[in-house]
Amino acid sequence: MSGATMRLVVLIATCTFIGGCAAERQPESLKTVAAFEVALPSERDRNEFLSVLDAAAKLEGMHVDSIANAELAREGNSNQAFKQTMLAVVRRGSNDEDVIASATDQLDHLGRIWILFSRGKVPAMATRFRNRAMREITLRWPGTLTLPIMPTGSIPVASDLVRTPTGYVVKPSEAHKYENAAAEAH
Repeated sequence: MSGATMRLVVLIATCTFIGGCAAERQPESLKTVAAFEVALPSERDRNEFLSVLDAAAKLEGMHVDSIANAELAREGNSNQAFKQTMLAVVRRGSNDEDVIASATDQLDHLGRIWILFSRGKVPAMATRFRNRAMREITLRWPGTLTLPIMPTGSIPVASDLVRTPTGYVVKPSEAHKYENAAAEAH
């Protein structure tokens, strides 16, 4: 898969999970059911994280597509708005149609990877993958934090979050944005 194609796939998955970019309702299989932040400051950490995802994915007949660090560095050097250290998607199906998870960081949370898990077309399989992957991730990176999932299925932008000992919550002053979006979605 070319880098451009992979970026498009990850962008679509990320928009679906994080921003709810599409105006229409997303399929139930793409509904975000769990989201976490994992601090991965080094390339070694990121490679180990991808290995954990890959091992858990293979046990369920899934696979991980990711863009190499060197390509992300080139992209970030040419366009600071797209600076990232990881872009990865866990998928299943003969045509990769079932997106199970997306892992990425962005300029506003660089080095802090957000991994979002979807319900999947086969929820039991997606749940087994998520549980296996998160068990390994939290063992290796015990500082892993939960991210709030809004009623629309989106994750708030990093600047609207406040860190607590176990995860993030939406800043009270910013909660109205997400409440209004949820009301508009219904």
